[in-house]
This record gives sequence, structure tokens and C-alpha cells, in this order.
Amino acid sequence: MGLDLYKLDHLVAVAEEGSFTRAATRLHLSQQALSTSVRSLERQVGVDLLARGSSGVSLLPAGEALLADARVLHGVARSAVQRARRIGRGERETLRIGHTPAVTGDEVTALLPAADHDTRVNQRYPDELTRDLLSGELDLGLCRAMPPARGLARTVVAAQRLHVAVAADHPLAARTQVQLSDLADQEIIVWGEPGRSGYTDLLVGLCRGAGFEPRTRRNPVQGTPPVTAVAGTHGVAFVTAAPGVAAGGGVRVVELVPAARVPLHALWPQHTASDARDVFLESVS
Repeated sequence: MGLDLYKLDHLVAVAEEGSFTRAATRLHLSQQALSTSVRSLERQVGVDLLARGSSGVSLLPAGEALLADARVLHGVARSAVQRARRIGRGERETLRIGHTPAVTGDEVTALLPAADHDTRVNQRYPDELTRDLLSGELDLGLCRAMPPARGLARTVVAAQRLHVAVAADHPLAARTQVQLSDLADQEIIVWGEPGRSGYTDLLVGLCRGAGFEPRTRRNPVQGTPPVTAVAGTHGVAFVTAAPGVAAGGGVRVVELVPAARVPLHALWPQHTASDARDVFLESVS
């Protein structure tokens, strides 16, 4: 049994808007036509997908399951069309890479192989990275410790050594080395809230392994390079930058001993084809 991708589009819109009226406006359809389409999809699947009430609509468990798969299906279909169009037109492939703020542009560049294709690199926040990989907007994502969403594959492409960044006038800036236990009384700047960020949870786990519960604070300036987060603050941050002066002299990166390493992960949509992505993954394997 095949599914109509247009009807799946309609289900996605209704679920995201929580209303047939708003979804119909978004899709430039009449409310009646949209309702008929979703009812037709429910008959095709054989179960109800939406709970309809006076206050709006919400997904039933079956609808939630179908919605998760619908996003994957749409991404695969979009990628297939884009690939066929590019090959048919004789165009060079562009490898579209997104990376989270925890991964710097320099780290991405260092991983890129010399290959016969163009590359476009942009930063994405974790939720945006997942969304754009599933929708076919990106071919590859680079992140740290992000769990792969349904429809995405993940592998480790590097294990990078952690160090500690502090402002130039911080007491630890005069040290050549610090240990994890030296951070027990420090405020640690992170990029996601504990319990909501895989990378933050990884860092918190390292601290707990050293015998203390870290005091964390989410960086209020999101999207900036990790090493700059401590400039003008009394906090410390875990970074993968090399020890030494950084941020125009306003930051000092201090060696962390004993050595601790964090993974750099690659994410990509399963069931899609990309020669450029294959070359990248082979080069870092």
C-alpha cells in the first residue's frame, strides 16, 4: 500500500498548527478540502490519527508514529529528486554540511577531504540541524554527543582533547595545567541545559566522575565560538581549542590533565545517496 505524500503534508501541517483552520491557511486550501484529505488518509491507514475537539486537534499515538515517519519519507523523497535533477543536468555535487556551535568552523575545515565537489558549511543549532537533515536541506551534520533522531545515522569521526578556557584575569589563567577537580568550585559555562543537551550531559558526567557536582550556567550568547564564552566572565568552559592565548588576548586556554577526550559525531539521513558524503565519511573513518 502506497501513501500519498501530499496527504502526509496535510497531516504534518494540521499537527504543527494544531488547527484545521490555520493549517488550511498555511496550505492555501479550503478547510473542507483539508479535512477531507486527512479523513482520506485515516481511511487509507485504517485508524484514527487525530483527536478532534472544540479547542483544536492533537495527534493520537498512531498519528505521532506516522508523523515521525512522514518527515523521514519527505526528506528521502526530496533528496532523491534533488540528486536525479543534478545528475540529469550534469551539475557538480555540493556537500551541504551543518555544524552545531560546539563544533567550530576550523574543526570542520580540518576534516574536509580534497574531492571533486563543492562544499557549503553553515552553523545550525541542534534542533535546526536535525530538522534540516531530515528535510533534505543538509547532507551531513557535525555535532558532539547529539542523539540521532529517527531516520538519522550517527558515527564518531574524531575524538578531540578537552582543555579549559578562562578569562585572562581569572586565577586559573596563570596555571599551565588544571585538573577536573580544580573546577569543583567554578561556574562552568555550557551551551545547553543539563538533561536537554547530550554534550552538556557528557561534560557533567566527566565532572561527576572526578567527584563533584558541577555548577553550570547556559551561555546567554548562543552561536559564538566556545572559546569566547568566558570573555569578561568569572566562569570556565570546556573547549577543544589548543592551550594558549585566544580571543585577542582576552581568554586563556589551559591544558586539562589527565587528558580527556570528547567525540565529534557525524549525522546523516539514512536511505539517501550522496557520493560527496561517502567520500567525506571514508576519509575520516
